[in-house]
Amino acid sequence: MRVLLVGDIVGRPGRNAFQLVVDRLKNEGRIDFVVANGENAAAGRGPAPDMIHALLNAGADVVTLGDHAWDSKEMVAGIDLETRVVRPANFSKGAPGKGYVRVETPEGNITVLQLIGRVFMQPNYDCPFHQADRMLKGELGADKVIFVDFHGEASSERMALGRFLDGRVSAVFGTHTHCQTSDETIFPKGTAYITDLGMTGPKDSVLGREVEPVLQRFLTGVPHKFDVAKGDPVLEGAIVDVNMKTGKARGIERIRIQI
Repeated sequence: MRVLLVGDIVGRPGRNAFQLVVDRLKNEGRIDFVVANGENAAAGRGPAPDMIHALLNAGADVVTLGDHAWDSKEMVAGIDLETRVVRPANFSKGAPGKGYVRVETPEGNITVLQLIGRVFMQPNYDCPFHQADRMLKGELGADKVIFVDFHGEASSERMALGRFLDGRVSAVFGTHTHCQTSDETIFPKGTAYITDLGMTGPKDSVLGREVEPVLQRFLTGVPHKFDVAKGDPVLEGAIVDVNMKTGKARGIERIRIQI
């Protein structure tokens, strides 16, 4: 099974790139399943449920969120209505939504779990390491194929979680920083890993935003509105080849496709 993992989708350029590239890769027979991070899909902010539906209709099998999960009031009320959207499992126990989803495929089930980091992030999240351990010993104990979206700021935290989960999940991939890393690998016990998938959005930008307002903020310290940039979009992510019987990764290919 070849699973496409899509880095943070930013605004309309990212959504357009996502649909075009996913269509192309499916038509070429290169991918069988798609996990997309959609937490910046609405003009760079967290999406409402209707945009989640649009991403699913555009080819995503599962959409993950992150620290912008509740930007839309509609998402707070509507997240429980869609079975294939996932927010971090180590959010407060009182938060709506769920931290993982199990999807049936012709070759077997694929489970997608999301966690959020604590280093340089909000301090009120539960420990992602302990949360993952509890779930893998509990409700996910019988699952063979598990993909983990670790939405975090610090590379060290994400690398450490990847090592912690090596051999226990099929893949650990980072999202959030919008900067693709070149460290894709298969760990010794069979878990595919990459620190950050990157960004799906406008190439000529600062993390998907117009360049000049960001520069002015750094130069002057004065707040500016950071609109999503225009221009040629790019899809960044990775394709993981997983053995559905063992749950072990057979390969990981980092991709960057410009439209």
